[in-house]
Amino acid sequence: MSEKLVFLDRETLPIPLKPLSFSHEYREYERTAVSEIVARLRDATICITNKVPLREATLASLPALRMIAVAATGTDILDKEAAAARGIVISNIRDYAENTVPEHVLAMLFALRRNLIPYARDVAEGVWARSAQFCFHTHAIHDVAGSTLGIVGFGALGRAVARRAEALGMRVLAHDVFPGAGLVDFETLLTESDAITLHVPLTPATRGMIGAAEIGRMKPHAVLINTARGGLIDEVALRDALRAGRIAGAGIDVLSAEPPVAGNPLLEPGIPNLIVTPHVAWASREAMRFLADQLIDNIEAFVAGAPRNVVA
Repeated sequence: MSEKLVFLDRETLPIPLKPLSFSHEYREYERTAVSEIVARLRDATICITNKVPLREATLASLPALRMIAVAATGTDILDKEAAAARGIVISNIRDYAENTVPEHVLAMLFALRRNLIPYARDVAEGVWARSAQFCFHTHAIHDVAGSTLGIVGFGALGRAVARRAEALGMRVLAHDVFPGAGLVDFETLLTESDAITLHVPLTPATRGMIGAAEIGRMKPHAVLINTARGGLIDEVALRDALRAGRIAGAGIDVLSAEPPVAGNPLLEPGIPNLIVTPHVAWASREAMRFLADQLIDNIEAFVAGAPRNVVA
């Protein structure tokens, strides 16, 4: 039997895919609106999606669909119970970002702790040229070495960040939704960390886990970094805290709605000590190559009758 594959949002993975070994038909679309999903998947046996959602009503209209190959790790875009009820196998990508995400976290950490962006802006605006001294101290600089990093979510990515942080001479505090040896409670992490980085999935339990109350427990000189999911943070509370100087800065790679076509509180002009990048912490060329190859390997394994990286 020839498989029929459809990639719904090809532009999310801008790298060539290696060829498939089995008989197949293949179609791809740069992007797909929700209203277009059923028509594009009508005869598909395998759907490839990164961020296009597949909910119960959609799946009910796709009787030929046998596999959903997610071109990412997160699967909150899918109705997993509805897929399981129809015998649809879901496979996702594992362990592809263990270099790229930690490096992005550390880049933000250094930029925020050392105020690199405000200093670069001051130089570009001529502040240094007007200085009477060889240097000027317009923004506080803190060492990374000797500071404490709080890691919320101690899975593969959290542990990869921890290894790098410890190599830099940082003290690491880790908290996870699943209790374990060496972990600390959330309150301890909030109050003792000089920087906090989030690495948990977005679930009903984690949505809004960083709000005004949690930010209020952080040290005034602490910084907050989020490369996981935008919904983990109350964005209005973070904006207000940064404007009021209640924490020293934030590095944000993810927003609650992406792209932020309707705006976002963290994109308002003039918010101090805020770095926002467009969901690219995962996107080194090396990581994308690893992801693309694993995506094809997942599909090959399914067609061969031995599904791998199956999401329960």
